Order: sequence, then structure tokens, then C-alpha cells
Amino acid sequence: MSQTNTERAKLLAQNLVEVLSSYEEELMLLERETPAMGQLRRAVGITIAEACFLISDHTVGQDEWVPPADGQARHTG
Repeated sequence: MSQTNTERAKLLAQNLVEVLSSYEEELMLLERETPAMGQLRRAVGITIAEACFLISDHTVGQDEWVPPADGQARHTG
């Protein structure tokens, strides 16, 4: 993704988090009365988490957070 597209995606993700956060709060309240709302609340929560990941600076590559295949711990240093 180009820098412009990346920044646009981050802005859209921020807007999505703002909108969905209020819905998630309402769904938490509704879930107390109607437990079936829990699935919808979890789906909204997952969407918020994914949007937050997009917003975050993910300059750390996958090889930095995936455990090594040989089971050995990485040493930084």
C-alpha cells in the first residue's frame, strides 16, 4: 500500500473505531438482558480490534512476533 493509501486506511479505521465503540457499549448493556447479543458484541469487538491493529504502527515484521520454529527464544541486543 502506498503511503497515501496507508494514511487513508488508518483514517478510515479510526473513524470505524469511533463509530463502533459506542455500539459496543450499547451491546454490552443489551447483552445483560438478551444473552444472544453476546455474539454480535463479540463481532463488533473483533472488528474494533482489527481496526486498532491497522491504526497502530506495525513496522515490526511478522518475524519479530511469531515464535521461532525451532523453539529457541530470540535474544535482542
